[in-house]
Amino acid sequence: MDIETLVEERRDLWLVLAPLWLDREPGERDYARMVAVVRRSGLTLRQLEWVFRLELAPVLSRHQMSVAGEWRAFNEERLLRQLVAHNRRLRGWRRQCWALFSGLTTMMTRHRWQELMMRVQLAQDEAASGAERAD
Repeated sequence: MDIETLVEERRDLWLVLAPLWLDREPGERDYARMVAVVRRSGLTLRQLEWVFRLELAPVLSRHQMSVAGEWRAFNEERLLRQLVAHNRRLRGWRRQCWALFSGLTTMMTRHRWQELMMRVQLAQDEAASGAERAD
């Protein structure tokens, strides 16, 4: 997939998931917005895991480890430029390297990611049971 298509498809997803790396816990509204965008993306839970580990974590974990002080917000355009630059280079050995070290880049947000994935799964289950009742 070319980078323009990737950005077009991932922009909203990347931006809604970025707060997982902020130095504050996401609230109910944050999680609800994330769940809605994740569900609209149409990605499977496995595909979402790889977006988290390979497309986002290498860039956002750098912000999280910054000694510049607390990181409570981010400039969306700057963040998108960083994500695009990273994803442009995410081929071959770089992809394999980030996959290998993704445990390190995701460890500080893993609990938030698991909470989000639990909520996504719950929303999917509720939608499926609602569809069954409608039939």
